[in-house]
Amino acid sequence: MAARADSLYRRIWAVAERIPRGRVATYGQVARLAGLPNHARLAGYALHALPPRSPVPWHRVVNAKGEVSPRRDGSEHHVLQRVLLEKEKVRFDRSGRLDLAALHWKP
Repeated sequence: MAARADSLYRRIWAVAERIPRGRVATYGQVARLAGLPNHARLAGYALHALPPRSPVPWHRVVNAKGEVSPRRDGSEHHVLQRVLLEKEKVRFDRSGRLDLAALHWKP
């Protein structure tokens, strides 16, 4: 089972690696592009499981509303995610949402 999960995670990571600077993708989009339609949550788990200092740009993946999702574990990674996106000139509106129509990655 662990080998299968590792294989699925690697597929998700490979898609996330392709998201260009200043663009975002949704968890659902990443899952679909990895050949895993209807597995947006799995994409979230895979990105959360990235090894420390991974070069995969996990911060470029947001929820379907165009928001950075707070983590259930109480960590502050969502704050870091927003900071990293803002460094790439990605702008949020007053409600904390991104303009997905303008920023959405279209591979």
